[in-house]
This record gives sequence, structure tokens and C-alpha cells, in this order.
Amino acid sequence: MKKIRISGVPEHFNLPWHLAIDDGAFEDRGIELLWCDVPEGTGKMCQLLRDDQTDIAVILTEGIVKDIVAGNQAKIIQKFVDSPLYWGVHVNAGSSFKTLQDLKGTTAAISRYGSGSHLMAYINANEQGWNTSDLKFEVVNNINGAVDALANGSADYFMWEHFMTKPLVDQGIFRRISDCPTPWPCFVIAASDTAIKKHSNLIKHILEVINIYTLDFKYIPSIDRMVSNRYGLETNDVKEWLSITRWSQENISPVIIKNVQQQLFALNILDKILPYDEVVTNL
Repeated sequence: MKKIRISGVPEHFNLPWHLAIDDGAFEDRGIELLWCDVPEGTGKMCQLLRDDQTDIAVILTEGIVKDIVAGNQAKIIQKFVDSPLYWGVHVNAGSSFKTLQDLKGTTAAISRYGSGSHLMAYINANEQGWNTSDLKFEVVNNINGAVDALANGSADYFMWEHFMTKPLVDQGIFRRISDCPTPWPCFVIAASDTAIKKHSNLIKHILEVINIYTLDFKYIPSIDRMVSNRYGLETNDVKEWLSITRWSQENISPVIIKNVQQQLFALNILDKILPYDEVVTNL
């Protein structure tokens, strides 16, 4: 049995991986897939790839593209979720902020620099016509840190996935004032160059297995209740999330990679644009 390490956020998007692991689908291929939950998100997973602490990461598209351009020796090996991620823009429920324009010049809570919460703050600011060089950030590590930061005033707003954050909205801890969808497919699967070189055939098997599970995921009987129970979400919210989410079984296209890089370059997040084959590989 060959061991392969994989990392991802402990969120509903990744349930197909856990179902496949629980079913022994990877073991049937001679692979012990060692899943590691990373609540800190994409910035942390980029570091895990750099430090050879994970072989594969299920990671936000913009985050891994930024880090590969910055020197991370890794490649995107497949698109995972084809639909956008809906980033809710959240404030403390008791704050005076009512609209996005109220947040101009305030401080964004982010899990870490290079994370989706960091990069999407730039996308949101650009869409609002703000000067992105004026953005201010407070590193909070994870969603619990964001709750504390918004409560004590060290940060003013926090961008995180709409549905995972909704229980905090329902409980009256956060108030969501808007959504900001990603202008590209939200999740990809990336692997370190070392893992690709050493385990290319095993990784192909891993992709074959997960693609079987994502293809049929929406059609599993009572999948809405399964997601609801596992992630503490309301069933109606899960149904809405399922209706707008599309998993992919294909690699990401050159057009999308070019678009991501061009937008991040225009925001001064990237200092150069790489050719497609330096960001993506086909196994």
C-alpha cells in the first residue's frame, strides 16, 4: 500500500473525498490516502506543498496560481469545482456597517497572506472601485479568529464561503452584507513537482477515483441531509448550495489560467505571468 498525503479545507466541497476514503476506493487501487484537514485554508496549504508536508492539495484556484508564480514548485493537475465560490462579506452583527461602501478604508480579517480571504479582498475592492493599495489586513488564522477579531474591533469585515459561514449569520454573530463570487472556477487539485515525479501513476488513479465520486455526488440518496448533518448546515441551504455547485472531471484550461493571472497581475498581486505549462500539467 502506497501512502499519499492530501490536504483540504474541512468543508462540504470535499465530502466526495471522505466518502471515497470511507468506501475504501483508494485502497482498492493500492493507495492509502492520508487526508489532512486544513481549516486555515489555501495560504496554509501552499506552505504545506512548499515544505513537502503534503503531496496534493485541494485548493483555491487564485491562491495556488499566485503561489506557483511566486516560486512554489507545484502544478495544478485538475479542476475540482467548476462553479464560482460565493464569498460572503461579513461584519459583526452589532456593527454599524450596512453596505459595501461603508467598508471602504476599513480592515479586512484574513486567514493569512496569500489565502483566498486575502486575494478576494482585492477582487472585491477592485469591483467597488476602491484603491486596492489602501487595503488593510488583520491575520486571524481561521474562522474562529475572525469571530474574535470582528467582535473586538481589530478587524471590520471578513470574507469567507457563503454557506459555511451562514450558521454564524443565523446565530446573530455575523451579518452578511453582500456576496462576491470568484470570476473563475473556485477549486483545483494541485500536487508538488516532487510528488508528480515520484507518484505520477498513483496520482492518476486518485484522480480517476475522485472523478467517479464527484460525477455522481449530487445524485446520492439524501445527500442534502448527509451534508447538513456532517457540516452543521440547514438542509435548505445545502439544497441551494448543491443547485449552484458543479464539480469537474477535467483539467483547467489555458484561457482560465490566463484570466486568473491577468486579473491578479492588474491588481499588483503578481509581478509576472507564467506560461500555461509552468502552472498546469496533464498527467
